[in-house]
Amino acid sequence: QVQLVESGGGLVQAGGSLRLSCSASGFTLGYYVEAWFRQAPGKEREGVALIVTSDGSAYYTDSVKGRFTISRDDAKNTLYLQMNNLIPEDTAVYYCATDPRLRYGSFDSADYNIWGQGTLVTVSS
Repeated sequence: QVQLVESGGGLVQAGGSLRLSCSASGFTLGYYVEAWFRQAPGKEREGVALIVTSDGSAYYTDSVKGRFTISRDDAKNTLYLQMNNLIPEDTAVYYCATDPRLRYGSFDSADYNIWGQGTLVTVSS
C-alpha cells in the first residue's frame, strides 16, 4: 500500500521549533516534487514548502520564508520540514504530499494524489 506517514507535530510556544518527518511506505520517495501543505481550522489547505528532488531546489510560501526549511534523506526514505521561530498563525494540521505525474513544482493541492494523514502543530502565544 502506497502511503505517507507524518510525525513530529505537537504543542510548542511561540518562538519555538519543531521538525516534522514524512516517511514513505510501499514506495520509494523520489518523484519529481515533494511538498508540505497545512490546513488551519476553517481555512483551505495551503502549500507551505516544496522540493524538486532532481536538484534540491526548494520553494516556500511567503509567510514561512526564512523560518521553515524543507529537506530530504534518501537513505531514510524521509522528507522533513524544520520549523523555527513558530508563531500562532502556524497552527494547523501539516501534510506531506507527492505525485508521480508531476513534472513541475506546484502549491496546488489538487495536483497531488499521495498524501499522509497529517500531524497537528499547535503554537501557543
